[in-house]
Amino acid sequence: MRFGRVVPRRVKLVASVSRPHVLPVVGSLAYADPIRMRTAGRNLPSPADTALPACERGEQTATTTAIVENMRITVLGGSGAWPTPDAACSGFLVEHDGFRLLMDAGYAVVPRLLAVVPGARIDAVVISHGHPDHCADLNPLLRVRALSGDPAPALPVYALPGALDAVLALDRPGMLDDAIALREFAGGDRFGVGPFTVDTRLLPHFVPNAGMRVAADGVALAYTGDCGPDPAVVELAQEVDLLIAEATYADDMPSQNVGYLTTARQAAGQAARAGVGRLLLTHLRPDTDPAAARDAASDFDGDVEIASPDLSIDLPLSGRWSTD
Repeated sequence: MRFGRVVPRRVKLVASVSRPHVLPVVGSLAYADPIRMRTAGRNLPSPADTALPACERGEQTATTTAIVENMRITVLGGSGAWPTPDAACSGFLVEHDGFRLLMDAGYAVVPRLLAVVPGARIDAVVISHGHPDHCADLNPLLRVRALSGDPAPALPVYALPGALDAVLALDRPGMLDDAIALREFAGGDRFGVGPFTVDTRLLPHFVPNAGMRVAADGVALAYTGDCGPDPAVVELAQEVDLLIAEATYADDMPSQNVGYLTTARQAAGQAARAGVGRLLLTHLRPDTDPAAARDAASDFDGDVEIASPDLSIDLPLSGRWSTD
């Protein structure tokens, strides 16, 4: 799919996932086709039973306060495999137009998140894959929202089929059913979340993993989740303003991980081929030297940063990108 350069449109979601992977246009608004909700025995409401929340209609919710005019990405965690005393695992808060989207919720992300924003003010979550260093803290986030004195509305959570079965089984049956509205998607799907359009691609990993391109109002970022090098990464990240790329190792890759994880050098090569604006290296193992990872990424001649705790990046609304 080609990502064109036209005047950006506001994307509204009246349903989640579209097939074929193109949003039909109605007037000046793009709408997705009806959502497929997978209950997996958790008695989740169906689209016929429940109207979509305001956040999925592209509206500002009552709990949303401060408006971020640019697209802002806040690193909540970027440690690969396990957390450290100083760094949580994968988690990124993406804010735009009063909407807060959480990309991945790995070990120890929720305490970092709650230091930035109350849990009730997260509008949606998208999970790349089912490894716990990317999704384990969905459980405490749902608990925060469900067990407080004033429970928050069901949280839209987007994930590949079955990716969240383990984390959603941590509590007694039914305990968190009212806290989550699970929307499962397939690799290659496109869907709308508030002001964002999300394009997905399956990328090679030990378990199914969805890389994603998140775009709104002329700004785009791409996030690999965990994966080995693949042409789909370059396609997904084509000329985005920011590529958040996993770089578990600086340069040398253990043989058992070849094809399923990426080095900083490989990530830089893909960023250069995609023509991205900036490169943010994430998922470094705690024993990977950040300075060595940055040096290994020298093939990319743009800005290279490491996903360190509390790093925030503002992407200005430039009008460069659309999701056509």
